[in-house]
Amino acid sequence: MNLRKNIKKGEIIFHEGNPSDCAYIIGAGSIEILESTPGGQKVLGILEDNEIFGEMGLIDGMPRSATARALKDSVVYTLTSETFDNLVLKNPESLLPIMKILTSRLRETMSCLKQGYKLPGADRRLPI
Repeated sequence: MNLRKNIKKGEIIFHEGNPSDCAYIIGAGSIEILESTPGGQKVLGILEDNEIFGEMGLIDGMPRSATARALKDSVVYTLTSETFDNLVLKNPESLLPIMKILTSRLRETMSCLKQGYKLPGADRRLPI
């Protein structure tokens, strides 16, 4: 299995709603994360070298919550669920960087909520 993938500019890595079975680490390049809205796609973020994306689905197995597209030719490395599970069992401290990223993204989301930004689906009660 080849864990390195060369991605061309404009190539979709995964679509919102796709099944989740891996995460990606950017070796080189730039990836934009997009969400579908009634008015079209909205950029949620732009990720660069050494950043991870797709990790939520790797952890919870839920469908992709956004679309990932290469902004330029990029190299990504796949973190499969098998590799992730092995890390959990054999080297759990290696997961600290992923936990820090998730915590940082959660803090950003909470900050947006505190500032009155309405998240998609905000008419539903948040499980806080």
